[in-house]
Amino acid sequence: MQSRFVKADAEAMVARYGEAGVSRDLALRVYTTRLLGADPRLVLHGGGNTSVKTRTGDLMGREVEVLCVKGSGADMAAIEPAGLPAVRLAELRELRAREALSDEDMVRLQRANLIDPMAPNPSVETLLHAFLPHKFVDHTHSTAVLSLIDQPDGEARAAEVYGSRMGIVPYIMPGFSLAKKAAEIYEANTAAHGLILHKHGIFTFGDSAQEAYERMIEMVTLAEAALRRGRHAVFASAPALPSAASGGGKGEALLRLAEAAPIVRGACALKDTASGAHRRLILEFRSGDAILNFVNGADVKRYATAGVVTPDHTIRTKNWPLVVEAPQNGEEFAASTTAAAAAFMENYRRYFARHNARCGGIKTMLDPLPRVALVPGLGLFGLGRSKKEARIAADLAEAAVETITDAEAVGRFESISEADMFDCEYWSLEQAKLGQGRDKPLARRIVAVTGGGGAIGAAIARAFAAEGAEVAVLDRDLASAKAVAQSVKGLAIACDVTDALQVQAAFDRIAETYGGLDILASNAGAAFTGKIGEVSDAVLRQSFELNFFAHQHVAQNAVRIMLAQQTGGCLLFNVSKQALNPGADFGPYGVPKAATLALMRQYALDYGPVGIRANAVNADRIRGGLLSPDMIAARAKARGVSEADYMGGNLLGREVTAGDVAQAFLQLVLARNTTAAIATVDGGNIAAAPR
Repeated sequence: MQSRFVKADAEAMVARYGEAGVSRDLALRVYTTRLLGADPRLVLHGGGNTSVKTRTGDLMGREVEVLCVKGSGADMAAIEPAGLPAVRLAELRELRAREALSDEDMVRLQRANLIDPMAPNPSVETLLHAFLPHKFVDHTHSTAVLSLIDQPDGEARAAEVYGSRMGIVPYIMPGFSLAKKAAEIYEANTAAHGLILHKHGIFTFGDSAQEAYERMIEMVTLAEAALRRGRHAVFASAPALPSAASGGGKGEALLRLAEAAPIVRGACALKDTASGAHRRLILEFRSGDAILNFVNGADVKRYATAGVVTPDHTIRTKNWPLVVEAPQNGEEFAASTTAAAAAFMENYRRYFARHNARCGGIKTMLDPLPRVALVPGLGLFGLGRSKKEARIAADLAEAAVETITDAEAVGRFESISEADMFDCEYWSLEQAKLGQGRDKPLARRIVAVTGGGGAIGAAIARAFAAEGAEVAVLDRDLASAKAVAQSVKGLAIACDVTDALQVQAAFDRIAETYGGLDILASNAGAAFTGKIGEVSDAVLRQSFELNFFAHQHVAQNAVRIMLAQQTGGCLLFNVSKQALNPGADFGPYGVPKAATLALMRQYALDYGPVGIRANAVNADRIRGGLLSPDMIAARAKARGVSEADYMGGNLLGREVTAGDVAQAFLQLVLARNTTAAIATVDGGNIAAAPR
């Protein structure tokens, strides 16, 4: 590992922050904290922490000695000075004289001594930083160090590598007791440059930010060198697996990722037997040589389920992954994966019951769903309540693969005990890092919007994203799709919905990206005009391709994924008022729209028994792609009214917007016991009302 400290860059940050009144000490602390946080081999997703002891003014204008320490759960890679709240140092050091200190009292005392009472909570390891005398202190969960110390004889291995240069602290859960023990071990060898926390991580310290940082780099490099010595082959492979390819059947190629992901996602869902609703998760897939070597190992169920590589990971990955069979046959893979997921959840419930009883029955069980799934022949999935959470779980799973691989190459991976894992997982101070509130109505659900680059499609995408959904935006115009997708932090896909192959590829990509699909908003369309007795077959066929067959293409592919998931779903069709109230010279548009209305009812009839609902929206006079400014002007002129009066020509006398249509789509999704319904969004047009 190489130092990335550049003096000129450090001084530039000091100068920049100095203009905002930030001290040199704190600016340098921010600089090296970001260096540590930018390397995933050291820190991932809120893990690790750093501090600096300095002086600052309090709210009364008095200068006091403080500890500026990383806020709990803050991202070191992008930290700002405000992410290192200042705590009165003298008061923190006084706490060392106590015999005991509860976690709750520790948090209260730390908050009570914040210079800024509005600052975030200081790190759960604040007292460890405070009890050490050094000006700068760094803490990471280096994968190399963890590989070295996550061993039955990890302390002895660390002593062999570091000698007296590092103190070695036995495993103790973070908090007051660990802080006291770490300080005692340092004081027994004050020449040490840092501390190794058994099965947890590494601390280094120094008189300057550069010294503490470069000691971290040096000590991690020593661990890397130790892991290169005396390595042996690891992970003898299970019987050879075929490569993933399209098709797949027993004895043939593996299922493709797009086929396997919805099966995994569906298996890792909880069903409420009373309501029939499912609690789903979003997936993030990872693969590569190292991951495949790991998941394909004959002994994968031993080393992969031995526990977390550092206690910090348990709140995001749980303590072990779901391990499933290789996906060599669709039906068999679905059955075995469902059984494996059910066994995982039952095992988790038993684990919780055992340790909750030990704690006096005061804990409330978290959901028992896995957060990492290993699939031989394919790779691994991270699972989460959102795409962001799924990515975090996948990142940590990849780090675990690297750590366990290196640990097994030089010895045998060993985690902390199950009881210790439970105490960390259900530790309120760790759970607070997640900041989990109540889910939004569409959280954990995935929606595809066709024609997503247009006015109505964009409004639908934004409405669904605002309620927590992960959104895939499909449009023939990729630039338009990207603009909308960027606004909702979703996925943009170029797709001509009249091309069946493009549609299949687009829905495969959605399954590969998110793990499946729950909602389809089939919105793409265009108005074709002409007297029905005079229109050419070419125009009529073109309209049917877009306004009927395209709806069938996307619905078929949505149902394909929904059936694989076995968690129901919802199909939504934009049928327009033309399906119910045809206009003169709009037959080429209205006839296929009427067919699409019948299509919706058929899907409701055929797939209602498996929980897939189908509904339609009947909208009229929506400003956008179909109703262009030129068409609005022409229609208003033909009727002898103003454009405003034309757009508000309904019973309510007001213009209906794309946002109104989007809300109708949204309400049809939320009405979980509604199927085969038509929602009319036109401000009131009796001729178009269903009857």
